[in-house]
Amino acid sequence: MKQKKINFLESSLNYSLLKSDSDSLIVGVDEVGRGCLFGGVVAAAVAMPLKKIHLLRDIGVNDSKKLTPRKRESLINPIKAVVDCYSIVEVDNITIDQINIFQASLLAMTRAILNLSISPYLCLVDGKFTLPNLSFPQISLIKGDMRSPLIASASILAKVWRDEKMLEYDQRYPNYDLKNNKGYGTKKHQDAIALYGLTPLHRKSFNCGQ
Repeated sequence: MKQKKINFLESSLNYSLLKSDSDSLIVGVDEVGRGCLFGGVVAAAVAMPLKKIHLLRDIGVNDSKKLTPRKRESLINPIKAVVDCYSIVEVDNITIDQINIFQASLLAMTRAILNLSISPYLCLVDGKFTLPNLSFPQISLIKGDMRSPLIASASILAKVWRDEKMLEYDQRYPNYDLKNNKGYGTKKHQDAIALYGLTPLHRKSFNCGQ
C-alpha cells in the first residue's frame, strides 16, 4: 500500500484528517502486560470510520488506567458493537524470552492490526515507536490511551482479555496470587517464586526474583 501524506492534527483530539476522508477506516492499537513476570503480552486493535470515532467517547471510553475493572468489563460489548472490527492477539512468554519484551510488544501490535478484516487508512499506535514492517501509514502517540479513544478502546479490550486469562491461570497456579497481581511482580508474587519456583508461563528472561 502506497504511503499517504496525512493531514493530522492530534492536539485537536478530533482527528482532523481531510474532510473527504471521513469514511476512511482508522485503527487504534495498544498492548498490555509488558511489565509482567508471568504470561504473554496482549495487543488489541480496533477499527472504525473517522466520522464515527466520537461514538467511543459517547459510550464512556476513557484511558483504561482511569477506569475500574468493572467499568472496563462493562465497556467490552459496547465497544465491540460500535467499532467495525477488532482483533486481540497474544505473544507468549516463550517468544518474549526469545526476542525480548520490546520486540514482542511490537510484534503483538503488528499482528493485531494484520488480523483485522480491513485495510486501514491510518494506524494510531500507542507509545513513541511505530511498528516495523507494516505497510500502512502510522502515527505513534505517547500516552495514546489518554489522547485517542481508538487507542483507549484497544487498551480496554486487551486488558480485560488478559485479566480474564490471569483468572484462569490462577486456578492452575494458585500459589502465585495471579487473580490479584495479574502477573505483575508484587512482593507476594516474588515470594511465591522464591518458594515454589517458576511455572512454564513465567518469563525467564525477567529473572523473576531468582
